[in-house]
Formats: sequence, C-alpha cells, structure tokens
Amino acid sequence: MRQEAHTSKVGAALVVGGGIGGMQAALDLAGAGIKVYLVEQKAGVGGVMAQLDKTFPTNDCAMCTMAPRLADLSRHKDIELLTLAEVERIEGGPGNFSVTVRKKARYVDEAKCTGCGSCVASCPVRYRVQPIPDERRAAVALAPEAREKVTEILARWKGREGPLMPILQEVNAQFNYFPEPVLRFVSQQTGYPLTHIYRIATFYSAFSLTPRGKYTVNVCLGTTCYVRGSERLMERFGTTLGIKLDETTQDKLFTLKVVRCIGCCGLAPAVAIGTEVHGKLAVKDIPKIVERYRRGEAA
Repeated sequence: MRQEAHTSKVGAALVVGGGIGGMQAALDLAGAGIKVYLVEQKAGVGGVMAQLDKTFPTNDCAMCTMAPRLADLSRHKDIELLTLAEVERIEGGPGNFSVTVRKKARYVDEAKCTGCGSCVASCPVRYRVQPIPDERRAAVALAPEAREKVTEILARWKGREGPLMPILQEVNAQFNYFPEPVLRFVSQQTGYPLTHIYRIATFYSAFSLTPRGKYTVNVCLGTTCYVRGSERLMERFGTTLGIKLDETTQDKLFTLKVVRCIGCCGLAPAVAIGTEVHGKLAVKDIPKIVERYRRGEAA
C-alpha cells in the first residue's frame, strides 16, 4: 500500500514503531490536528513494555501505563494503525514526501474482527509438530487416574493445529499445577518439545511447576496499595496461614503470592483470593476472611 502526505507542511505524519514511545508520539501528533499513520511490524502495538510485569521507578504494572494510551489510540479519528507492516521506501523531504508500506495479509476482515480469538484457535497454519512414534517413546511414570484425565484433555484437541496453550490451561485447571510426569506425557503425545512446554509453563504467572493451594492469596504490592499498607496485610496473611511468601499450607488450601497490580487501585489496599477481590482491607479483617474460606463460604 502507499500513503501520500500533503504538499503543505501541515499534513500527514508517519510514526514507525508501535512501542510505548511510538504510541505517545502518535497521540501527541494527532492531538495537534495532524493525521497520523502508525506503522508496526508485529501484529499488535505495545512493544517490549507489554511484556513487563512492572516498571521503574514506581513498580506500577506496564498495563496501567499502556491501557489509557491503547484506548486513546483505538478511538482517535486521526490515527490509522498499520500492523504487520514494514516501511519499504521513503521519497521526498519534510513537508512533501511519500512512503511505501508493505502490509502482510491477515486473512481476516479487520472491520468485522472483535478480538474473540476464534481464528487463532482454528488457524491451520501454526507451529506444526508430529507426535513421537510409540517405539521412540520413553516410559512416563504416570498414575492411572492422572493418565486418564490428561488423555481425555488431549482427545478434545486431537487433530487441531496449535492446541498447546488450551491443553496446558486445562491441565492446570485439573491439577492446579504442572506435575513433571504430566508435562512429559503431553510432550510425547503432542510432539511439542519438552523445552518449549517448559518455556510456556514458566513464563505465565497463572501456571506453576509446584503444588499450589485451592485458593491463591494474591496480595497487591503496587504503588497505591503499598503506600496504604499492603505490606502489613501480607505479613498478617503469612502469620495467620503459618506460611511464607510463595509457600502453600499443609492442607493445600492456601498459597501466598505477591502481585504488582490487580486493577483495583480505587479499593487499595486490595487482595485477590481466587476470583474474589477484597478491597480496603484492614489487618484485623484477615483472620475472619481466612476462616470464611476454610469453612467453604467463599464466592
């Protein structure tokens, strides 16, 4: 495709790179009334910052910084986002230039896309693998009950390309962590290298290689929660549960973790236990909350 800038010096602008700097530059230019074309080589904007857990020096999560810009970027009438695109050639000079941009095919009607992800799950052009032949498989010591559960999960995704992530999500939901024999069995049956599976299993905080409790107590230590005393909440949870950070109670009911943001700054200090968020907590409230979960009265 080819984008032509206006002949006057007040016309269209091209921003190359959709990282946090490129996003802000596009918003600033569009705010000044200039039409902006934001070109990004990858499928989405955000760059490296989208991969960060927290940012220096405030320890705020990257999404807290990016989310407002992402929303403004998608709504602004003077910003046209060109993803999966590369600049091939620039001709002319300031105020009178033309840019040739090569945009890769998406095979999706972007005007109708809602971001549901169904196309990704159904895409036949993915990481192609072949299951390991029976004669080359090493025996995996897996309990019969666990083997039956994993085999059932694998059967639901058999014949589909790129099923690893949903398989791991179901395995995680079934066992609440990733037992090593189970990952080896998944590797054998799907053909994905074990190193590739471990890379995914150790990247996402929702996954764990060690046993976790039924309820994960996520104490937010983001800036807002921290200044309002969330560190004292973490200490009290540890004392009440009799465990330290990243440990699990002996009854496998609770695991104590720390997160940098749960998106509830208005409720600081906040703690997420399972799917339930407890906001504006005081230290004295913790024993009652823990007891409620022990009695099975949690949401």
